[in-house]
Amino acid sequence: MARKRSKKSGEGKGEPLPKGIRAILRKDISRREFIKKSIVGAGTLALGVYSIDHYILNRGRDLFSGIFNRDAPSTPPLFSREAEFYVKKGNMVQCKLCPFECILGEGDRGHCRTRANINGKLYTLAYGNPCTIHIDPIEKKPLFHFLPKTKAFSLAVGGCNLRCMYCQNWEISQVKPESVEEYELPPERLAEAASQTHQKDNSIKTIAYTYSEPVAFYEYVLDSARASSNRGLKNVIITSGYINKKPLLKWAGVVDAIKIDLKGFNEKFYRKINGAELEGVLRSIKTVAKSRAFLEVVNLVVPTLNDNYDELRQMASWLRHNIGKDTPLHFSRFYPNYRLRNLPPTPINTLRKAREIALDEGLHYVYIGNVPHDTYENTYCPKCKALLIERIGYFVKKNVIKNGRCPYCGTKINGVWS
Repeated sequence: MARKRSKKSGEGKGEPLPKGIRAILRKDISRREFIKKSIVGAGTLALGVYSIDHYILNRGRDLFSGIFNRDAPSTPPLFSREAEFYVKKGNMVQCKLCPFECILGEGDRGHCRTRANINGKLYTLAYGNPCTIHIDPIEKKPLFHFLPKTKAFSLAVGGCNLRCMYCQNWEISQVKPESVEEYELPPERLAEAASQTHQKDNSIKTIAYTYSEPVAFYEYVLDSARASSNRGLKNVIITSGYINKKPLLKWAGVVDAIKIDLKGFNEKFYRKINGAELEGVLRSIKTVAKSRAFLEVVNLVVPTLNDNYDELRQMASWLRHNIGKDTPLHFSRFYPNYRLRNLPPTPINTLRKAREIALDEGLHYVYIGNVPHDTYENTYCPKCKALLIERIGYFVKKNVIKNGRCPYCGTKINGVWS
């Protein structure tokens, strides 16, 4: 397997793949080879041209919303399939995957950079072409109540439908999928590769779609989850949750857990810093909470931008009243990155205060992340307060939960434990 640039994801490099799996993965396809295979008689393709800055869609939103005009391949490329969730409007198409609902003329590429109108049909260009593959502890996602002390076969495809100014994975999220090195790994081969890693290391029980934004490679996630679940593997999605309800429900019907980043509780913050709308994410959280998929929520606390204690209290109260007291909530520490390098890391005391507020609002499982060796990454019984899972960073030192319950008082602990 050809090596990638050493820094592909903010979650870290992870473990290398077992040697036997490397043979399954074809050598990376370079950008030049990709264009040669996918473009027939198209001449020079003007990649990377963002022709309409802040193009406002028909809903009149003041977001970082734009399409890439005349930037699609002329024919469906190697890594593509017809997209789900769109409607035709003559030679134009309207994507219905996420709340942007891009309207694309023939040859246009959507806001996420991965969906394009090719000859009057909407295609995903993010299908079977991951740009990074690692094996990570499941706690790294973070998922603390889902199969603790196991590992995830983790991957991403380039692209994202948000524009977060502090994105730790901007090198792969804020690009077109064909502009980064790729593996050829369609769903069935992905399922085979993950299954073989599981056979070599029984602690690898899950495929995680992560690092960039799985909404941008929606169909690849959907088909891969179906293929791998048939082989006994679990599937988890790590997402910002900016997706329409129908496609989200389809996801929730085939995957086992979804972690949603609730980036703040202020509409202005969401618009200015993330290029999205808060209401769409709140709807997704409620949708997943009512589905079969297990849910955890993460809030990255950014100094001066979303660390207002009143807003954090409002957020915790909303979670308590809309999805219940037992959904795990993680407050993660911000580190300077991408376009917000001018801000300092989140003070530890701010994170501790956020946790205290959430507990005061009645949430049972509240964690602090990105702070190594902090006791607030442990799981305690909400009734008797006994230590149930002791964590050190991403690693589990002790787990005494038995049959999903506290062994001391019998209280049921929300999660997927086996």
